[in-house]
Amino acid sequence: MTTRMRTGNASLLFSITLAFAAFAWISPARAQIQPAATSTTEAAPLPEAQVPADITAAINSPERPAADKALDAGRRPDQILAFYGIKPGMKVADIFAGGGYMTELLARVVGPSGTVYSQNMPFPEKFKQIGDEWNQRLKEPALKNVVQVSKPFDAPDLLPVPPESLDAVIIHLNYHDMVGFKLPRENVNAAVFKALKPGGIYGIVDHSAQAGTGDTQTTTLHRIDEDFLIKDVEKAGFKLAGASSALRHPEDDRTWLVFKHRGQTDRFMLKFTKAPAMASAAIGSEAGE
Repeated sequence: MTTRMRTGNASLLFSITLAFAAFAWISPARAQIQPAATSTTEAAPLPEAQVPADITAAINSPERPAADKALDAGRRPDQILAFYGIKPGMKVADIFAGGGYMTELLARVVGPSGTVYSQNMPFPEKFKQIGDEWNQRLKEPALKNVVQVSKPFDAPDLLPVPPESLDAVIIHLNYHDMVGFKLPRENVNAAVFKALKPGGIYGIVDHSAQAGTGDTQTTTLHRIDEDFLIKDVEKAGFKLAGASSALRHPEDDRTWLVFKHRGQTDRFMLKFTKAPAMASAAIGSEAGE
């Protein structure tokens, strides 16, 4: 099996290994299915015919690894990239990129006139395989527009870009890990806010926890309460601008361990914006100024 074909399996291994200490989980009784959070009206999935051609071409590229393509049906990257408005020429970042599934898609969409900053914390020895495969992926010719960023989440220059220079930043299925493993997400959110242009997009996709559970299921079921996440991100000065129902799975009662139902979990897709009129006031308030 080639390195490129192993990428999807390696990403799963990365997440599982991160959580090994939490796998004493005992399945709770199945609960009644809960409605989606009502913090904002969710947009319907975009009809296939309306997905931009650049996105469709990136997803269908014969150069993408087979392991990545096997994940597409469950992850629906066409909906994610279209909802966040990723286009050729953009400057974007993929935070907590893991094996680089989303990095590669972003790179193929923004094309040679765009740039993707792919960030991971330095990989310790037990995650060396993931780091090796991330490094190998970024050697592909189509990813020459990717800037590799290997920095811890508390780095003061987490995103090595000028202020207000990025069009979009995405965290795909990993915000709950930052919360659960007590990584310095406040620094991450502040770095994203600083790097985004006014009106820039901060897109977060994650596995839905039952309403009201907050951050209590981040290291057990690997889920996070949507409203908890919204409040967490808005503390950094962001404004919730939209949501999509494209990754909803009402058959998931949100008690499933996500690794046992890969691609089948109920997920929220949120779009935050850097609202320039509110930004300085929000940050000043948090700082007690």
